[in-house]
Amino acid sequence: MIKCKTIVLVAAAGLALASCQSSPKSTPVPSGKSAALLAMEQVAIAAHKCWIASKDPAFKQYQMANELNSFSGTPRFLLVPAKHYGGKPLLVVQAQGSSSRVDVFGPLMNNPLGARIGSDIARWQTGNPACAATA
Repeated sequence: MIKCKTIVLVAAAGLALASCQSSPKSTPVPSGKSAALLAMEQVAIAAHKCWIASKDPAFKQYQMANELNSFSGTPRFLLVPAKHYGGKPLLVVQAQGSSSRVDVFGPLMNNPLGARIGSDIARWQTGNPACAATA
């Protein structure tokens, strides 16, 4: 019986000692988000709110394919045909690595909607989440 009490006391002392050890100095944990991801989150939220969720007639025939969780360092979102989600992207909006510059390209940029897309993206990239006035 004494042997068992000794083992229990030694084990308890070891646990108490382990819990009293100082841990390494904690440093503030960065968000872990790259400048590209931060920029794209801001732009994607505004694009979804202003183009898709608002049911803007100019974007009625498109849907958004969000690919912000990219492990390639290129967070992006796509506009694809509403009736063909797996279809060829008509618009690609992306940023890369440590840059907060947002690139926009695709066939939609070559039609009249391209000017609006460009101005919306530029506005949202600066932190202004306002939607464009629709005519």
